[in-house]
Amino acid sequence: MPEQCDPRPYDALLLLSFGGPEGPDDVVPFLENVTRGRGIPRERLKEVGQHYFLFGGVSPINAQNRELLDALRKDFAGHGLDLPVYWGNRNWAPYLTDTLRTMVQDGHRRIAVLATSAYASYSGCRQYRENLADALADLGAEGLPVPQVDKLRHYFNHPGFVGPMVDGVLASLAALPREVRDGAHLAFTTHSIPTAAADTSGTPADHTRDGAGGAYVAQHLDVARVVADAVRAQTGVDHPWRLVYQSRSGAPHIPWLEPDICDHLEEQHAAGVPAVVMAPIGFVSDHMEVKYDLDTEATAKAAELGLPVTRSATVGADPRFAAAVRDLLLERAATERGRTPERCAVGALGAGHDLCPIGCCPARAPRPAAAGADWRGPAAEAPA
Repeated sequence: MPEQCDPRPYDALLLLSFGGPEGPDDVVPFLENVTRGRGIPRERLKEVGQHYFLFGGVSPINAQNRELLDALRKDFAGHGLDLPVYWGNRNWAPYLTDTLRTMVQDGHRRIAVLATSAYASYSGCRQYRENLADALADLGAEGLPVPQVDKLRHYFNHPGFVGPMVDGVLASLAALPREVRDGAHLAFTTHSIPTAAADTSGTPADHTRDGAGGAYVAQHLDVARVVADAVRAQTGVDHPWRLVYQSRSGAPHIPWLEPDICDHLEEQHAAGVPAVVMAPIGFVSDHMEVKYDLDTEATAKAAELGLPVTRSATVGADPRFAAAVRDLLLERAATERGRTPERCAVGALGAGHDLCPIGCCPARAPRPAAAGADWRGPAAEAPA
């Protein structure tokens, strides 16, 4: 087998995602899964679920994951990479434990994991590792073999992830009326998280104490600069930009990252900005938070203000992203075999770590988390 297409020691890839309802009857049970342990009343979940009911109770995320699965399988096959790809979710079918059980029954023992979250944070990284630890413990309790799982590194700055975002912003600028195009502001959006969680995102060396946002904010800012620079290089126009946030939830007295996209649109309109491109760089695909918070809520706010807006596409199942996943997989496989592969990254931050160190994106309470330096197996209790 050629070195550049050798996936050993891995015998399978797992696409690990958030999950979403696929019909009206799924909405509240799905939200109960998402919020389990927080004591949120069912009636409140019905209110929250109105966003999903506007779309027939169907989140687009599962269909988008199926498209990504298809893109990965086609890319692998087209490059002679004989590796099966499976899919499991945190909060809805196909559930992670069920998928891992199938993988083990199919004979797989060394599994690479791609999470559909590109950046460092508790909910975007460590929580997935906790989910993996829980699933492995379930398999062990059932008397099944427990595979080794390795989570692939963060890919926020991989050129195969960033390139499609650049093209999306260029297409959105081109869709604006010519008279406002050159003066358009770029609003790079991502999911807001509590400032306390942002400050402890990434490795301990990344952590901050002043609301600066740790690795979560730094990584998004790095990508935003790369995209803005690429847009300037291709258009000759230096568009002003800012990182803004969306999809805030939780108690109002807890500080979250700001400004909110709708507040930002109001500020830009008041400042005389002629148009805004909303670029959701924090999201892998056009799931519910993009469809509702940007395409519905923020777009309605812009219409109310009389402010022209467009929204750029997320990366989704772009063939360049599928190729990036293959690159990440083979990079990690070569490292596991003792090689020193090229690690592709753009921007100032460089390629991320393979193994999450102790203290990386710490948990709210100590829980085992697989695929990290603190993981000692299903029977061990790993520190936060």
